Amino acid sequence: MRDPVGAPASWLARAIRDGRLSSEEVVRAHLEHIGAVNPRLNAIVWVTNESAIRQAKAADRHLAKRGFEPPPLHGVPFTAKDIFDTAGVATTAGLRKLKNNVPDKDATVIARMRSAGAILLGKSNCPPGGTGGESWNPLHGGTRNPYDLTRSPGASSSGEAAIIAAAGSPLGIGSDSGGSIRLPAHYCGIAALKPTTGWVPSTGAYGLVGGLMDPRSQVGPMARFVNDLALVLPILVGPDGIDSAVIPMPPRRRRPKLHGLKVAWYADDGMVSPSKPTVAALQAAVHALAGAGCRVTEARPQGLVEAREVTRGYWGRVRMTHERLINAWDQFRTQLLSFMQSYDLILTPVAADAAPLYRAKIPIDDQYSFTVPYSLGGNPAVVVRAGTSPEGLPIGVQVVARNWRDYAALAAAGWIEKQLGGWQPASLGA
Repeated sequence: MRDPVGAPASWLARAIRDGRLSSEEVVRAHLEHIGAVNPRLNAIVWVTNESAIRQAKAADRHLAKRGFEPPPLHGVPFTAKDIFDTAGVATTAGLRKLKNNVPDKDATVIARMRSAGAILLGKSNCPPGGTGGESWNPLHGGTRNPYDLTRSPGASSSGEAAIIAAAGSPLGIGSDSGGSIRLPAHYCGIAALKPTTGWVPSTGAYGLVGGLMDPRSQVGPMARFVNDLALVLPILVGPDGIDSAVIPMPPRRRRPKLHGLKVAWYADDGMVSPSKPTVAALQAAVHALAGAGCRVTEARPQGLVEAREVTRGYWGRVRMTHERLINAWDQFRTQLLSFMQSYDLILTPVAADAAPLYRAKIPIDDQYSFTVPYSLGGNPAVVVRAGTSPEGLPIGVQVVARNWRDYAALAAAGWIEKQLGGWQPASLGA
């Protein structure tokens, strides 16, 4: 029997459904593993323990009932970034003022995961308010990278990426405004998806105002394996009657064929030059897609410099009037739409290099250079591991698709994972 710790969520769901494993066994194994690795990582700030085991026992009892049809994640554990409201479990967003905040209802995405049968194991660390370039906060401290404890796990969904990479959780829910799902996935060697803008509600997520106020910020799934992202995506999407920005677009459950897809790729965005290992990982991914029959071309969209300036204006780092900001944003989106009329996918680095040292001061503009354009464009973007640095650190690539073509990006990322190995177990070495 396969060890449940480190197994794909899709395999766990089948094993529980078929009776090869009980949900209680799976949940207990993950809780024990969190207890072993988390003291070194500080990735999980709240563990559900008793309630998770109680829910797992209930899930096993339900399976024993005649005629019971289990939902897709029945009995499978998951974790969530500590910005999402969780009924009966503290939600602090790394803020001292919220240290005693215990919501009485779930955020929409948490409720949907529970309705799909998933069991919450705990909440993961994030920077104050859930945004920023690293996970440190004054309430819980900082999170370390499981591949090297002297390194950072990255931007604000970093606690989530770290615990998934360390096999403490098979699935997670994070959020991404400029790259806060994608950067940690790259630094920690896991798979993750920033969905198309307007597909997943942000209701009940601290700091994500939803509606038309911040179309850059999206909620999305994180996992070790690309197939698990595809498993979770249809569970999360769709209107909830509260977040006015969500569009009722039904998910396409069948992935498109890769053969014949047109892929643009670039290693240098004209502002940040990636390291040689980053370029090597990107080129390996390019060759993998070419081997699948994709038509690959080295090309990059226009307006990437302007996209950075729009983002800096949004962040308040440069002075820009609201009208000028919106006009420049619209102009970039138009340029990107025009570019993607010729391409199905864009393949880029996620960041210029592998994980930086813990709490290293990296210019935030450079750190997010490869990710922010596709936040402004609202494009779906999948990150998957494609290589390894000389220090043994993961290196990911970013697969961007046309809006509402999330499954095309997932298909390409899945092929890259298959050809290049994807997630690798972390040593947790110091």
